[in-house]
Amino acid sequence: MKNLLTYALVGVVSAGTTFGLIEYNKSNDVSSNSVATLQPEQNGNAQFATYNYTSAGTDLPDFTKAAESSVNAVVSVTNYGTRSNRQSGGNPFGDMFSDPFFEHFFGERFRGQQRQPQSEQKEVPLTAGSGVIISKDGYIVTNNHVIQNATKVEVTLNNKQNYTAKVIGTDPNTDISLLKIDEDNLPYLSFFNSDNLRVGEWVLAVGNPFGLNSTVTAGIVSAKGRSINILGKNGDHPIESFIQTDAAINPGNSGGALVNTNGHLVGINTAIFSQTGSYAGYGFAVPSNIVQKIVSDLKQYGMVQRGFLGVGILDTSDEQMVKQYNKEFDKKVKPNSGIMVSQLSDDGGAIEAGIEEGDFIKKIDGQPVTAYSNLSVAIGSKNPGDVVKVTVERNGKLRDYNVTLKDINGNAKIRSKADLTATEKMGASFQPLTDEMKARYGIKNGVMVTSISSRSDFAQIGINEGYIITKINGKDINSKNDIDKILKNYKGNVSVNFLDRYGRMYTQGFKM
Repeated sequence: MKNLLTYALVGVVSAGTTFGLIEYNKSNDVSSNSVATLQPEQNGNAQFATYNYTSAGTDLPDFTKAAESSVNAVVSVTNYGTRSNRQSGGNPFGDMFSDPFFEHFFGERFRGQQRQPQSEQKEVPLTAGSGVIISKDGYIVTNNHVIQNATKVEVTLNNKQNYTAKVIGTDPNTDISLLKIDEDNLPYLSFFNSDNLRVGEWVLAVGNPFGLNSTVTAGIVSAKGRSINILGKNGDHPIESFIQTDAAINPGNSGGALVNTNGHLVGINTAIFSQTGSYAGYGFAVPSNIVQKIVSDLKQYGMVQRGFLGVGILDTSDEQMVKQYNKEFDKKVKPNSGIMVSQLSDDGGAIEAGIEEGDFIKKIDGQPVTAYSNLSVAIGSKNPGDVVKVTVERNGKLRDYNVTLKDINGNAKIRSKADLTATEKMGASFQPLTDEMKARYGIKNGVMVTSISSRSDFAQIGINEGYIITKINGKDINSKNDIDKILKNYKGNVSVNFLDRYGRMYTQGFKM
């Protein structure tokens, strides 16, 4: 028995010694391969010394909270208009979703529906997009192109409730529109200062691509201050300084939200760069700071208050434009030399302050300006009457000028929509005819159109720059004031007599 106890004791000691040596070797292996080693006195806080990826700064982002807070504040917006069944082709979402992807996804029921005679007109959905609730009392931001020419705008919340929205105002120059529905205690998104958004930061695009409600996609901010020359199709003085993202944006996402990982609104999704019409890796959103400016003005004044320097510019980063300018005006402007003042308005703030043609704009209020997108945002975010410090380079020297901004009509004060004349509301300007011009066209009176908005009622009936308006509602026209006097507070059918550039006479009309 004594011998058995001895053997047992030796076995226990041997096993303990062996186990201790194994653990000692393990601890040596761990200390040479992990980020930390354990000391005997730390036994109470002992942890497995495995490599932890999250401790190395490679945490994967969590989008769930941002997505949950965003989807309920993003709505579907449908643009209704009058169109024949033959024109609409039976597609309930209109031309915006007539591409093959949409038809493939939703099947044959959106193709080949029986078409009625073209003369049969009815109110149908023309386009569909998205919108963002920005206040609990029902203000909604969307794109101008989503609701353009709508006879009715319908908003559908994430909970499937439908509302007919009132259009508070639109701004084609930024492609932003403001809607209002009669509801309260709605979920909404708060604005984030888009100037603080950084390239490489995670963002989510929330909207209704191809009619798929409450879709969330993720990506990063790929670039800031992008100009893609798309807003000039509808706007007269476009402001393009887009946020570029690789979050998937498709038709139907227009007007939807671009949010950061905290669920704050950083932009309104507006456009994609694609050869197919669908996502190809490049989406663009209007920055939230621009959106806030538009929303504030539309709420307060019924129109956007926008200041202008009163200059025409040549962005010398476009070598082809520089080449054309040099050839046309016999100049020697160097490409990539900055933003050059190519012309000055007679009644603009720039000429009054002392800025000259040929100056290169370097800074606005001390902030560097290197491209047209920088300049348009720096000035377009100001109001008429605001004074900005413009730093220009002239003959190799920098000079500062304090410029009082004016609106497009030369007014240096804020005005509401009610203050505008009829021609200002239409976005048209005119000049009296000289005796020589009257003789050339064989007429006794008229005014020549010097500029005209594509949205003007005049433009809609075919009047362009260089055309001459001779009569309105049967009354002779000799000045802009004549037009304003005839159309002031006028409601009803308007008859217009005008000549084109070749002297051909037309009579067209529209309803006010």
